Amino acid sequence: MNDTPLQAPPLQAPPLELLRQRSSTKWRTYPDDVLPLFVAELDFALAPAITDVLTQAVARGDTGYTPPDPGIRTAFSAYARRHWDWEVTPERVRSTADVMMGVVELLRATITPGDRVVITPPVYPPFADCILEAGGVVERVPLVDTGDGWELDLLGVEAAFAGGARAMLLCNPHNPTGTVHSRETLAALADIAAGFGATVISDEIHAPLTHPGARFTPYLASSPVAARTGYAVTSASKTYNLAGLKCAVMVTAAAETNAVVQAMPAEVEWRTGLFGALANVAAFAPESDEWLLSLRAALDENRRLLAGLLAEHVPGARYRIPDAGFLAWVDLSALGWGDNPAAKILREARVALHYGPAFGAEGAGYVRINFGCSPEVLREAVERVGALVRA
Repeated sequence: MNDTPLQAPPLQAPPLELLRQRSSTKWRTYPDDVLPLFVAELDFALAPAITDVLTQAVARGDTGYTPPDPGIRTAFSAYARRHWDWEVTPERVRSTADVMMGVVELLRATITPGDRVVITPPVYPPFADCILEAGGVVERVPLVDTGDGWELDLLGVEAAFAGGARAMLLCNPHNPTGTVHSRETLAALADIAAGFGATVISDEIHAPLTHPGARFTPYLASSPVAARTGYAVTSASKTYNLAGLKCAVMVTAAAETNAVVQAMPAEVEWRTGLFGALANVAAFAPESDEWLLSLRAALDENRRLLAGLLAEHVPGARYRIPDAGFLAWVDLSALGWGDNPAAKILREARVALHYGPAFGAEGAGYVRINFGCSPEVLREAVERVGALVRA
């Protein structure tokens, strides 16, 4: 299903007056005159199977502790096989509260305090925070801008490992650029890491939203070397808008790495939310695949719509249509609005975009735009920015 043509009608987002009744970060951070396109929350209604399982749980008062096996292992294993032809052994899947918590626990288990850990900016801001929380030191190896897209700087990563870095946090697909790393690139990264005895931890939360024309490869499936030496952390939370329910999975593909995860304290798994587990199982079920196709159809339209809107209203913007996800990485430096143009846009256009510099020094002059909304909201947001350009 990785690059299957979209055959479902696009999802329709609820109207703004209903969305503003939500109590999540996206809708409670700014006043109602601000269009929020910053944090990575989707505006669409939940997949029906998720709504059903949560409604039934509330109705029967099923709000206790998460059981030892809520079904997440087998559900994820079947999902990985169905969507990516990836054979995951259920016994090598362990849950925790969220992806970043899984990353921290994996780092604690694989590095010692003071070890350097590679990140590839511009990259999801919590990566640096998680390294510090685990006692590590951030080593920056920025992505390479090829002129057509972004790639991992494999020579830079190799130099970092040769200089003593002990691990790398991989964003696959990459946030904020939407880059889907090729199987060849991932396999080469695995060979480099293995040559220096380093660990690769792959955050794959955006993988289900790989768009037509791109093919997602799980890091652990990229080569036998990657399978032996790496870890993956993922969740249904980004694709199915379940961040508040707290459930993610840590996945291994070898006995040695599985032993590391199984040796983690029981509390790591106890942090999994029951509603998160129930919702993730429903999201990973075949019954939710049609909803996913409709979501991807909507996002595919929006990622292309954004290109046309920027060309029309913000002609100085530089935007590459992403391979995955619902986040656009847009260079506004030509407008002369400083290193953090999102501040001016929020103040004067009343549109909230994610600050580019939060993703690293490489984000100066950039904004990140969440296009997981209705076309009407996206159009109004870009038109507001365009009014600033004309002014």
